[in-house]
Amino acid sequence: MLDHYRMFADYNRWANRLLYEAAGRLSDAQYRENKGAFFGSLHATLNHVLAADRIWMKRFTGTGDAPTSLDAILFDDLAGLSSARSAEDDRIVAWIAGLTEADLAGRFTYTPITNPVPVTQSLAPPLTHFFNHQTHHRGQCHMTLTALGGPSLGLDMSYFLRTPEGRHYAD
Repeated sequence: MLDHYRMFADYNRWANRLLYEAAGRLSDAQYRENKGAFFGSLHATLNHVLAADRIWMKRFTGTGDAPTSLDAILFDDLAGLSSARSAEDDRIVAWIAGLTEADLAGRFTYTPITNPVPVTQSLAPPLTHFFNHQTHHRGQCHMTLTALGGPSLGLDMSYFLRTPEGRHYAD
């Protein structure tokens, strides 16, 4: 089970790199244009994913900065956001690498932002949600890039598994 989450952490970092490289090819106006995604623009959606990741990582680890809103704009510029995203992805990979099977089976308690009633559950299901949430919003980012005439990205896990970073998970 641990390799499954390690693969997701590595895949997440790889896919985010591709997405941010593509975002960097847009004009600032395109990057901020509302194209109908849940958070509107690529700028707002990328900020949301980082905000949500920081919220979950604070819940999981008890450390780190976490916003109090899911629509927080943590960085107003793509360069700052990209740097923070890279650092957060490295943090996620390192934290996942240190987990044990007992950690995955263990229970933890957190308080959701949207409904402040504490929730206690084993770690594995919310960790799966954590990675699924990132994939969900990367899909919205891909749609936004497509609507802006940007590059088409191959973000599927199957593509990652054919890269040097991912090949060992497929063996």
